[in-house]
Amino acid sequence: MLHNHLVVAIIIFTLTYTAIISEKINRMTIALFGAVLMIVFQVLPQEHAFRVIDFNTIGLLIGMMIMVNILKKTGIFQYVAIKTAKYSKGDPWKIILYFSIITAVSSALLDNVTTILLITPVTLVITDTLKINPIPFMISEILAANIGGTATLIGDPPNIMIGGATKLGFLDFLINLSPIVVIIFIVTIFLLKLIYKNSLIVSEENRKKILEFDERKAINDRVLLMKSFAVLGLTILGFTTHQIIGLESATVALFGGSLLLLISKVEPEDILIEIEWTTIFFFIGLFVLVGALEEVGVVEILAKKMLNFTKGDLFMTAMLILWMAAIASAFIDNIPFVATMIPLIKSLSMISGIDVTPLWWALSLGACLGGNGTLVGASANVIVGGMLEKNKNKLAFLEYMKIGFPLMIISIIIASIYLIIFYV
Repeated sequence: MLHNHLVVAIIIFTLTYTAIISEKINRMTIALFGAVLMIVFQVLPQEHAFRVIDFNTIGLLIGMMIMVNILKKTGIFQYVAIKTAKYSKGDPWKIILYFSIITAVSSALLDNVTTILLITPVTLVITDTLKINPIPFMISEILAANIGGTATLIGDPPNIMIGGATKLGFLDFLINLSPIVVIIFIVTIFLLKLIYKNSLIVSEENRKKILEFDERKAINDRVLLMKSFAVLGLTILGFTTHQIIGLESATVALFGGSLLLLISKVEPEDILIEIEWTTIFFFIGLFVLVGALEEVGVVEILAKKMLNFTKGDLFMTAMLILWMAAIASAFIDNIPFVATMIPLIKSLSMISGIDVTPLWWALSLGACLGGNGTLVGASANVIVGGMLEKNKNKLAFLEYMKIGFPLMIISIIIASIYLIIFYV
């Protein structure tokens, strides 16, 4: 019977994965359908299916989405973007530099998908005003969002998932990943300057138009802005101390989200309708799919094969996970890949008894930075591609890959050196 379930689980998982990669069907729809099939074919009983869903990840995402959607209503993101563009005096390279810094920092503190959703429309207004090709600006922001998101527990969905599956907290991610993230960001910006230095030319007349923007008009609710900042500050404090006070990160995020809903007096329906429910249900589907593979023993078999290949050597295993995660995440969404790798690393820990902490950092760096390789590598990339198309500026897959993939490889080489020196 178990053998039958093993075959069924592998078939459902493979077909679901193939459909997700093909992007012919909405990824949430297919992940949820695959998950339900696992229950229908009794690979996983329904009660067990609910148990394998990581509600720490789900709660953290929902809590952060509530807060950011309320903060968005204040107009603060438009204010910061316009102020920055004016500060740069319409110099396109300075705008790329400053916007990349804002994107990276915001991605670390909010999350990269939300940051991209907020910064892209303002960037397009500025590039339209300057009458300049928006593609260099957009590519820089994609790279900055994925690099910045790597630095913290809440910055990128793979980190949220790793945090949910382990005892690693906000400070662990910040201390172990932010130093290398800063170095990779600086190197990436330097290389982008070399790539684009001759293609960013703007007339003096269009530069002056930027200086006419009035950022004060962007702020439409100062009281809500103060409340949002207070709650966001409290939430980030909660993240940095959640291990000490004994609360899970989801509890902290949901506390912040519900508190801001309570004191902001905004209509809950208006906020809840803007939550990316497709992303939430995509996660739920993936957790059940991977839980089914664990149930029938596929994950343990793969872990043993990996151990045989690397002979249990921590250095070899870390490098294999880092590069495998990076290359895979460039071509398939990093979220399903990480969902599959988490139980694999846990099994490695149980079978071999080695300290797998460096492997979590390798997985995080590989999956988050690998997302920069192609236009489908991470959710932020897909969103920018869609927004550019709406704006009649199509970013071709190969056009992005010519820049994104080499820069991603360089970032993974730097990450490899970092892991070798400090961890393995």
